[in-house]
Amino acid sequence: MSEILDFSKFPLDSHIQAAIAEMGYVTPTPIQVQAIPVVLAGQDVMGAAQTGTGKTAGYGLPALQRILPKANTSMSPARHPVRVLILAPTRELAVQVNESLVKYASKTPLRVGVVYGGVDIKPQADMLRRGVEVLTATPGRLLDHHEGGSVNLSQVEIVILDEADRMLDMGFLPDISRILNLLPKKRQNLMFSATFSPEVKKLAGNFLRNPVLVEVARENATADTVEQIVYQVHDSEKTDVLIDILKGDGENGGPIKQVIVFVNAKITCRRLASTLSRVGISADAIHGDKSQEERMAALEAFKKGEVEVLVATDVAARGLDIAELPVVINYDVPFGAEDYVHRIGRTGRAGAKGKAVMLATGGDSRLVTAIEELTKQKFKPAERRPLSREERRSRYETQRRDGFGEDRPRRGRKEWRDDDREGRRPVDLDLPKMPAPVYDPIFDAPYEPTETTATAETERNQSVQTTVRGQTQGKKKGRVAALLGGLLRK
Repeated sequence: MSEILDFSKFPLDSHIQAAIAEMGYVTPTPIQVQAIPVVLAGQDVMGAAQTGTGKTAGYGLPALQRILPKANTSMSPARHPVRVLILAPTRELAVQVNESLVKYASKTPLRVGVVYGGVDIKPQADMLRRGVEVLTATPGRLLDHHEGGSVNLSQVEIVILDEADRMLDMGFLPDISRILNLLPKKRQNLMFSATFSPEVKKLAGNFLRNPVLVEVARENATADTVEQIVYQVHDSEKTDVLIDILKGDGENGGPIKQVIVFVNAKITCRRLASTLSRVGISADAIHGDKSQEERMAALEAFKKGEVEVLVATDVAARGLDIAELPVVINYDVPFGAEDYVHRIGRTGRAGAKGKAVMLATGGDSRLVTAIEELTKQKFKPAERRPLSREERRSRYETQRRDGFGEDRPRRGRKEWRDDDREGRRPVDLDLPKMPAPVYDPIFDAPYEPTETTATAETERNQSVQTTVRGQTQGKKKGRVAALLGGLLRK
């Protein structure tokens, strides 16, 4: 099907063709060229596609086409059962997929909806009770609606697992199994994943029936258009290096606009965004502790260019689709090599050039090696520009105010960094010095007892030795009761 170079060549309904024409769709991507005909034929699909390759249209357009003959304009909810179910690992991805499907179906009678956690469940339940043919959902919230009786999955014809590897990483396998057991046995199954671990392949074996493999990149690969570089730094230098990269003080030559910085922990996410803001970089944070409204507001500000840097954790950033993202920075090396593939999949999309930067410490060597083995690519080492004393002092004070280093032991005025050539050597942070202690010959001299003191000590020891059982010699003993010390002697 590689001869299809225009969307108009696909056997899609005129209403769907009109909708995608308004969206500016002209030339399909490789995943769309391969997937659309297979899905239209009703076959199961196992898709190997990275984020940003156009896989949503690859499964969404043919899925709409397959159920379109059953669409109607009736107001009865019974005439609008769920026929296409898309499962996504995160709220952000579910919202993004739904937005695309709404546009694809905008000129048809099909109803499209989305449900996810973190928001009030009642409006979602009302929407489901009114009827929706195409439903995008996160697994947990979908089960909540099923238990509440607001959704019926008995007429699902097509089920799609988007980013299946991430759903397994997040522990959704039990929920996915429960959902699949609620669906009709006779259905079409589609699964898309950026990586194919043994767990994903096992799920595919149980879930798919004679699937057609649709692959636009080799397994667990990164895009060839992405330049991958690594800075070897000490943990205390990571923020300084990041600021240099963002401000363009290094090899980039100018400030970077619109960049995602990935971290491993929510507390790091908050602190790093605060530090960047203090040094004049427009930054915001997106992590699991933020409400859905706060996360969506941060995303919108980032897409509009109001925020230049988005600091994010892996879970919160899943499904972000931002055009022409030039750089992705790994402030923390991800614990899983497959997470790295997902992170940098947001740059270098659809043939565009991109850059993936990673800040690695000496303790990250094992993780870096695992990433290189998975992606079959070596990182390009990069050097950083040395900082002046004024820059070191200013940035140290900023990071100290934001709490960086509070979880690590204090090391006084010296911080250590790894240097393969010179071993471990101190880096002077140029902090204010403490005044030298003053030597006092009277108070600092060792203690030596005088003759008078020694004589008094000897007399006291002799007095103690004359004491017998708490009584001084020469004093007549008193009577002691039998219960307290013995019998009375005559």
